[in-house]
Amino acid sequence: MKKILIFYGSYGGGHLSAARAINEYINNNFNNVETQMVDCIEYVNKLVNKITVKAYSDMAKTFPWAWGYVYKKSEKGIIAKFSNDSNKLMAYKLYKLIKEFQPNYIISTHPFSSQMCAYLKKKGKCNYKLATITTDYAPHDQWLLYHDYVDYFFVAHDGMKNALIQKGINENKIYATGIPLSNRFLQHYNKKSILNEFNLQENKKTILFFGGGKMGLGKSRTLEILKTLAEDFQDLQIVAISGKNKEMHEQFNKIVHTNCRENSIKVLEYTNKVPELMTISDLVITKPGGLTTTESLASGLPIIIINPIPGQEEENAEFLEEKKVGVWIKKQDNVKEVLTNIFSNTNKMREMKINARLLSKKNSTADICKIILAN
Repeated sequence: MKKILIFYGSYGGGHLSAARAINEYINNNFNNVETQMVDCIEYVNKLVNKITVKAYSDMAKTFPWAWGYVYKKSEKGIIAKFSNDSNKLMAYKLYKLIKEFQPNYIISTHPFSSQMCAYLKKKGKCNYKLATITTDYAPHDQWLLYHDYVDYFFVAHDGMKNALIQKGINENKIYATGIPLSNRFLQHYNKKSILNEFNLQENKKTILFFGGGKMGLGKSRTLEILKTLAEDFQDLQIVAISGKNKEMHEQFNKIVHTNCRENSIKVLEYTNKVPELMTISDLVITKPGGLTTTESLASGLPIIIINPIPGQEEENAEFLEEKKVGVWIKKQDNVKEVLTNIFSNTNKMREMKINARLLSKKNSTADICKIILAN
């Protein structure tokens, strides 16, 4: 019986989603394997986890520039040293779980757990195989600490692989598999039935609009974009997802009612049917988190990028623009002009869709699990 610990963190949804995808694939496709998923910081100290998760959420929502500063400075200098020293101390608490579970493999989707587990290997405490799965489209040094003691690095694309090689990591343990993806994005759906379910028409372009959920970052800009779509793009139909942000939900509905667009703009507070909605969509408007970006690419969808959090999301946005699959609406941009340039240019839309499919790595989860469990 092979035993696998899968560590994640609660800072944003991407780390947990990647861990779930890996856990689901292993349990469904491998025999004689026992897995356990653990929030690494919550296990080590629930109070620290609660405080730091709230601090991240508050900074990203209210003072995104502050998060951008922390993100940048956490690669080098005093913030990086404090983070690294803290993880060394917390590693010994994590060691209790590792000693009890006795894993053959540890898979980490968060840099803190990667650091802790690599540090324990460095100190000769453990002898497991350690796999780090990065969950964004640009590298950050916090993922790479004690890299000599990490057996596998799984990254989003070849450019990240080359960047890690330049940082001195052995290329034989770096795999450009892509970010783990739920199996639901590999399934085939009946487009007509999904359109009927959401009372949408077959002969109109469909835009999937993510409003930022509970983060609510860039609320005024988000509302401006939906208002522009409602007022100036009558030929489009839109699924607007407000998530857990009740104020955003109310404002979305107000825009729809004011413009008499109830038949062509559907506002959802929450949905578990993102794969189905992406199947019927022609384009996604969203913050460029690692998870949503990966899902959009796998669905072959161009991305209009809004309100990226400074740091990893801005790096994701730059990557998408560079690869010509995304257009970033920046603060100084005229929203109507940007949207008109995209929707009126059939060739550009087609090119972005082709580039998205070329860039996507739909079999990422299977590839990661097969590489790890082949040894």
